[in-house]
Amino acid sequence: MTVDVERSTRRTHLIRLGLLAAFLLGLWYLIGIERVIDLEQIRAAVAATGPIAPLVYIPVSAVLGSLFVPGPLLAAGSGLLFGPVVGVFVTLGATVGTATIASIGGRRAGRDSTRALLGAERADRMDALISRGGLWAVVGQRFVPGISDAAASYTFGAFGVPLWQMVIGSFIGSAPRAFVYTALGASVGDLSSPLVYAAIGVWCVTAVIGAFAAHRGLRGWRASRTRGEHPENE
Repeated sequence: MTVDVERSTRRTHLIRLGLLAAFLLGLWYLIGIERVIDLEQIRAAVAATGPIAPLVYIPVSAVLGSLFVPGPLLAAGSGLLFGPVVGVFVTLGATVGTATIASIGGRRAGRDSTRALLGAERADRMDALISRGGLWAVVGQRFVPGISDAAASYTFGAFGVPLWQMVIGSFIGSAPRAFVYTALGASVGDLSSPLVYAAIGVWCVTAVIGAFAAHRGLRGWRASRTRGEHPENE
């Protein structure tokens, strides 16, 4: 009887996480692929607010980012509207906002189910790993190109990464790319400007660092997992 209850509970958690994944995948498809949101209209509406436009764009961009609107497009729009200097700070504020929204959403929707499926022992071990390196995991993820920040933030939240680690990690890790995409957006009328070459250079450096950090992080995770599963070897 107890085994049947455990199987039923496990099935419930699997279904819950499956529905969450399907919902997020649907959002990604509709907004990231089908582009059902008109960014041109949103930028025009923000620009119409006048002097407070940068303050308006931050929460608007943060919400759009959490809905899987591609971050590079939002950052480029920031550069186009506000220039490379103000735009970078606006982009960073929006990036931190997206990380906060997605992390809270992932924690509330998937944290309990994730812990239940991992089991108490593995979940505690994962919590210990996060407490030691969660901040730098967030920083490292932001350096790796091709990974959706929103999807990663939802995942980090589901695995219990503390909100303060998400905020600080996303701020630090997103700074280089915030400069890159904001600068490119600000230079859209002059793609031969020095700012464009600087942006490309920063992107290349961060991509290399991100690949190296991801490799080291994967090796460290595998090593810690091996030690956890075979403590008698220590």
